[in-house]
Amino acid sequence: MIALRQLTPDDWKDWRELRLTALADTPTAFGARYDDWAGADEDRWRARLALPGSYNLIASLDGNPAGMASGLPSRHEDDVRELVSMWITPAARGRGVGDHLITAVETWARDTGARAVELSVVEGNEKAHALYLRHGYSQTGKSGGLMPDGIHRELVLRKQL
Repeated sequence: MIALRQLTPDDWKDWRELRLTALADTPTAFGARYDDWAGADEDRWRARLALPGSYNLIASLDGNPAGMASGLPSRHEDDVRELVSMWITPAARGRGVGDHLITAVETWARDTGARAVELSVVEGNEKAHALYLRHGYSQTGKSGGLMPDGIHRELVLRKQL
């Protein structure tokens, strides 16, 4: 069974555990690096979960941590939300966790008055790309720029709600 839990800043330890695992598991998939966060203090972790207008989730599968995702207001368009920090544990991939997280963020986006959701996915992350396409996202033609490794680029995808 898949369950989602919305986080508050008081859940920072749970978020930290999954986020550090994600950054170690797939270091080229995120704009942040493990070393950027490994030594972060409690205040920094709490601040990440307290970003204004943010919606932060942890998914569990059969009672075990299985993934995470966040929704954030766009910095560029008032009626657009961004899906960020999405990651699924290797054991939970292909078992519907990503579908649940995407649907929850889209529902939150609609409920906050958004007309679209935008996300970035690293070129070459074919499984994530396929998941987003299956949910109705399409490429915008925009690039999110180079990743911290200086090699990979992000593709920007959008879905009209």
